[in-house]
Amino acid sequence: MQVSTRGVVIAPGALTDFSPIYCDEDGSGVVTQYDKNDVEEAGLVKFDFLGLRTLTIIQWATQMIDARATAPLDIDAIPLDDPDVFRLMQAGDTTAVFQLESRGMKELIKNLRPDCFEDIIALVALFRPGPLQSGMVENFINRKHGREPLAYPDAQYQHEWLQPILEPTYGIILYQEQVMQIAQVLAGYTLGGADLLRRAMGKKKPEEMAKQRSVFEEGAAAKGVDPILAIKIFDLVEKFAGYGFNKSHSAAYALVSYQTAWLKTHYPSEFMAAVMSSEIDNTDKLLTFRDEAKRMGLVVQPPSIQSGEHAFSVDDAGHIRYGLGAIKGLGEGPIGNLLAAREEGPFSSLFDLCARTDPRKMNRRALEALIKSGALDELGVERWVMLAALDDAIKAAEQVASNMAAGMTDLFGGVMTTGATSDDLYQEHRGARPWSLTELLNAEKESLGSFLSGHPMEAFETEVRKFAPRRIRELQANNQGVVAGLIMDIRTIKTQRGPMAVLTLDDGSGQLEATVYNDVFTEHRDLLQKDRIVLLEGRLQVDDFNGGLAMRAKTARSLEQARQAKVSQLRLRVASHRVDDHFNTLLASTLRTAVGGQCPVVMEYVQPKGSVAVRLGGAWQVHPSDALLDELRIAVGSDAVDWVYEA
Repeated sequence: MQVSTRGVVIAPGALTDFSPIYCDEDGSGVVTQYDKNDVEEAGLVKFDFLGLRTLTIIQWATQMIDARATAPLDIDAIPLDDPDVFRLMQAGDTTAVFQLESRGMKELIKNLRPDCFEDIIALVALFRPGPLQSGMVENFINRKHGREPLAYPDAQYQHEWLQPILEPTYGIILYQEQVMQIAQVLAGYTLGGADLLRRAMGKKKPEEMAKQRSVFEEGAAAKGVDPILAIKIFDLVEKFAGYGFNKSHSAAYALVSYQTAWLKTHYPSEFMAAVMSSEIDNTDKLLTFRDEAKRMGLVVQPPSIQSGEHAFSVDDAGHIRYGLGAIKGLGEGPIGNLLAAREEGPFSSLFDLCARTDPRKMNRRALEALIKSGALDELGVERWVMLAALDDAIKAAEQVASNMAAGMTDLFGGVMTTGATSDDLYQEHRGARPWSLTELLNAEKESLGSFLSGHPMEAFETEVRKFAPRRIRELQANNQGVVAGLIMDIRTIKTQRGPMAVLTLDDGSGQLEATVYNDVFTEHRDLLQKDRIVLLEGRLQVDDFNGGLAMRAKTARSLEQARQAKVSQLRLRVASHRVDDHFNTLLASTLRTAVGGQCPVVMEYVQPKGSVAVRLGGAWQVHPSDALLDELRIAVGSDAVDWVYEA
């Protein structure tokens, strides 16, 4: 038997007098053995209590607002006719807005262009399969914008008494309450009788509908309404009642929708921080909301052991601080331990962090995750250096803990340490191999599920423009072009002709959806993977939904493939004074990892009065790979490595 977690029934007396019951397996709850229909037949009143995550989001947002404001915000007192809120909705900027964030709903909003609270109530009621498939939505939109004449409810069959009832919905019978009001006003139904009519129309039982049709006709005649008109209106009411939605339900949802839209309009940082906190364990949704925050112009700062909290927060400058709870491998135990230790003061070093936290909670895995996420960047030490020093820092902290347990103190009563300062800890590890930008971003993705401090395209920006001259935000529709970007998302679709895919490309300036049909997708399936940089060629067109651009891709290449076909040489520029045995050994070992290719290597030695270029022998020709580029940038310097292309 399925148990409704939110269903509650009440009875006028002992529940056992109305329904057989049983207890949950753990004895914690009483459950009726009747289903939802039999419960009502037995005379019990059933309630469904629906818990909404959005109410928690609103609460968190208002708490953050109150923390920075001079007076508390009463979300229930905000005006329901704020033009800025309706402008946000009409623009389709409703990502994270309750009930209004789906792709289909955004399209409906853009067509309807809501400008009053009643329109939001209608949106919630209209966006359901019945109304969408019936043509009712198009009628509603056309009547609102004057493209279709108003009628109450139909141009051929209408009555002036129905205008006050149907005016808020432009003459469309949209709500169950309107069905009941029409029965009351036109046919003299009581409230109870009107509710029975509503139920009968919903269940569509022929015998019950025949009975109600007769009651409606007689009641209308008693009020002086033409019998033929009454039956025609009854037929219209019956037709629309099948799609009718409970207005009180829709209005309650619409209020929450409006409140979230209002918060997004007037307190965007606090609202988006609360939204991201609500999805702190869902990497995909978190990335969507973080991208939305950046699109809104908000600053999203990396996590911090000095000022970060478990949830996302907002600082005095209005910047969003990443929540520590979003770091993978860092559970509530380590975070709680870190926050408790921080109450004694900020952390001065990696050594200090290890010494002041409980190693049973803040273990090596948790510390690695903190370092890779950038949460320790404020300590002023490179991430790769801290990672190299981590074992020593943990050992030193264990020694301090051991000394404390043994009661070993120095002459001044302080706990004896190993004799190493935080500087000493780092000193042995300053020579650790630096990370390339790609490695740094990949470490962020490992710990956060996404890139935060930069974009993988940045490392290849100059080179990429040789193949794709324009960034996504600079592209124009109705042109054949090449687009370069990181695959942020890929949706595979099965068709009769085979699989195809829809890619979301991002180059740091904007996003573009590219459709890759079966022939291209099958040929390049291994290449078209999430987090890969690709070059797509095809026709650009306007995306009717979001107003941006879309592409139908005809070819796909990796940057390495494009480079292999066009590069003429690898050029390295180095100041002459840097060249010594160590440099030569490092450069040779780096190049050897890629020798055997067709790309010649040219060394340009730079001197104060000029420079001289030397082409290395054929034995040093390399494969022009991304991996080689990363290693050379570390060995020689980011600005000293260039692929030279044919003119």
